[in-house]
Amino acid sequence: MTLLTVFLSLLCATTTVPHAGAAGRATRAGASDSTVLVLLGTGTPRPAPTASGPATAVVVGTRVFLFDAGPGVMRRVSAAGLPLTGPTALFFTHLHSDHTLGYPDVIFTTWVMGRHWPLQAYGPHGLADMTRHIIAAWSEDEDIRTNGLEHEPPHGYDVHVHEVSPGVVYDSAGVRVTAFAVLHGTWKEAYGYRVDTPTRSIVISGDTRYASSVEQESAGADILVHEVYASAHVAPEQRPGGSDWPEYLRQFHTSDKELGAIVAKAQPKLLVLTHVVGNPAWDDEIVKTIRDAGYRGRIVVGKDLDRF
Repeated sequence: MTLLTVFLSLLCATTTVPHAGAAGRATRAGASDSTVLVLLGTGTPRPAPTASGPATAVVVGTRVFLFDAGPGVMRRVSAAGLPLTGPTALFFTHLHSDHTLGYPDVIFTTWVMGRHWPLQAYGPHGLADMTRHIIAAWSEDEDIRTNGLEHEPPHGYDVHVHEVSPGVVYDSAGVRVTAFAVLHGTWKEAYGYRVDTPTRSIVISGDTRYASSVEQESAGADILVHEVYASAHVAPEQRPGGSDWPEYLRQFHTSDKELGAIVAKAQPKLLVLTHVVGNPAWDDEIVKTIRDAGYRGRIVVGKDLDRF
């Protein structure tokens, strides 16, 4: 059985129009706006019951572009009314476990739900190896579902992997996705993505410490989706490795003060905070710190299933 089939053409196949979920929590795009941002998972590695792992969808008409696949991603896809046969394309910012634990879920659940074309997956170098190992790990499942009474389409779980470098990585039918390098601790490759559609520009930071590339890519954008932590509450923690926690945050993530400096210069129209590290009680303080830096746009602390 072939573990990973490489196909030459990209296939965009989604059929379900996104529905209006999460009523009252976020301003939903109007009917005339064909581009909608959907937060599928806003959490961190901590398994909070109200926040799934990192996953963000940009929906353009009937096409879905998914960024990261944290734990619980397909349940959130279902809750958002998005196609269960999978996204038009899946993009990974980096290969940390909390951003990729839902990858097998995307691969196999979309197959069981009817996908019979290759999933298009984009991300840092190492994604191809990860994919091959996932396909191999579920080989018995693939055999039983294909040759047993379920009669799933052979190789419907296939993935076409595109390992990317900075620059335009996807450009089709009016949607252009540009990868740009960010700084996430000791990861050799980590990316943010800018999505330009006929109606909107959306920038997704991924996990990063302060990076000038985010400021450059989000200048004047309609939406910036960015991670953050509260600088006033950085302290060692009572756990293994807890003494290194402050340095970890500085090397791997962006403080509210640093994010304030970024958006004060870039001035995106809307700032959506996600992957907020720390206590939810600090959210208002984080927002105030960013606002005090000189940002004039709207700020929202994102929740799962919010739409913008």
